[in-house]
Amino acid sequence: MARRPVAWAGAIVLLVEAVGVVLLNWFLGLVVNKQDMSLAGLDPHAMSVSTWIAGGVFGLYLALCAVVMLRSAIRDRAPGRLGRMLLISAAVVHGVLGAFSVGLVGWPAFVFMMVVLGLIVLTLVAYDKKPAEVADEPRAPQPA
Repeated sequence: MARRPVAWAGAIVLLVEAVGVVLLNWFLGLVVNKQDMSLAGLDPHAMSVSTWIAGGVFGLYLALCAVVMLRSAIRDRAPGRLGRMLLISAAVVHGVLGAFSVGLVGWPAFVFMMVVLGLIVLTLVAYDKKPAEVADEPRAPQPA
């Protein structure tokens, strides 16, 4: 079946992205913490701590999305209602970040975001809502 490799690949890419987001925010928090400047009167320490917290929360969100995709790949079934909503929100986030990344970071970042978006959407649409019945099996007579 072609559904499993897509979900596996999407889960792996989301886990790598989660680690990357956490490391990037950790580095940005260190950079802000080393500065002696404030932004609109904010304390640099408060800005660095909030950057670390935001990176951790977003990393956990991406890791949870990866767990949902991994569970779909292992069970070879569509994610449940909550899992579908989580993956749809991740797809929207990647679409918006992809649109912003073209102007801010460049085309390679846009391509990466669109690949992740494609893996998420393909995982969402690859699985049927209910498994198809096998036509070759005889049905048992129903009592009247």
